[in-house]
Amino acid sequence: MKYSRVFINSLAYELAPHAVSSSELESRLAPLYQKLRIPMGQLAALTGIQERRWWPSDHRLSDGAIEAAKKTIAETGVNINDVGAVVYTGVCRDQHEPATACRIAAELGVNNSTAIYDISNACLGVLSGMLDIANRIELGQIKAGLVVSCESARHIVDITIDNMLENQTIQNFSQSLATLTGGSGAVAVLLTDGSLPLKNSRQHKLLGASHLSAPEHHDLCKWGLQEVGLKLHREFMRTNAVPLLKEGVALAHDTWKHFLSQRDWVTEQVDKVICHQVGSANQKQVLAALNIPAHKEFPTFQKLGNMGTVSLPVTAAMAHDQGFLKKGDNVSFLGIGSGLNCMMLGLEW
Repeated sequence: MKYSRVFINSLAYELAPHAVSSSELESRLAPLYQKLRIPMGQLAALTGIQERRWWPSDHRLSDGAIEAAKKTIAETGVNINDVGAVVYTGVCRDQHEPATACRIAAELGVNNSTAIYDISNACLGVLSGMLDIANRIELGQIKAGLVVSCESARHIVDITIDNMLENQTIQNFSQSLATLTGGSGAVAVLLTDGSLPLKNSRQHKLLGASHLSAPEHHDLCKWGLQEVGLKLHREFMRTNAVPLLKEGVALAHDTWKHFLSQRDWVTEQVDKVICHQVGSANQKQVLAALNIPAHKEFPTFQKLGNMGTVSLPVTAAMAHDQGFLKKGDNVSFLGIGSGLNCMMLGLEW
């Protein structure tokens, strides 16, 4: 995928207000830790995550996305009538149907010719939405599109902790650990063809993208419903972390080779990378496999955890705001998601 007329003009975000430390979660798991003789502090030691943020228990997902979208509109001054598509891309949604994007679009006041829909692709949802909008722009179908997402980890972490206390085995602990890294936040990404009269516009040029998949590993991480009784179902999340990391790194390595070849780049020409934020082990192994020095990456997982689809774009926004990403940098967004899918985007910042 190559693009000649697509720009990222805004990356706006909302962080959930409640900071939840890893030690706070471990205190709730004290009976399990005592039974399995796990020392306190292992969650932070194994993941590198000190805290994550959560929404209030009554928070509505579309509310977070709406606030991020309003920030984007205020920042750029984009005319809402110029927005040809609104795409919601979170793993978490308000309901099965209609699309969560519908309430967001209604609150923003889009016109009736705007395309409104949801996209789901695990942690790659925002990147998938960006490329969907980019394709529409490149084809001349629309001038601008808005990708929005909001993720909430509170509910699934609470359920997982209850399950860990009910089933106190080392296997259950191992398969539940990744869920405890979950953080919460919202993001909005405005993409345009560069022709609109925007204020304070960033104009980060999207150059191209590569995507490879390994769907034979679709069972390694699952978030869904399981039957727990007659006509009773409970939400669950399970991650086989060791094989997931191994196969994810292998897929990232192959995708990186494809990405560099498509762009006619070598690794040294990539000035900065923004990775999906999972934890310290993932960060180290992915960067090592791709031969990317750690100083070229901007980590946020230590304080924000894994915010799913929101992690990578929020990290990019923070990296820009703190001067890590500079005008003219060759930047790559590196995303790996359950499925397995891997997506890498190239941008001229």
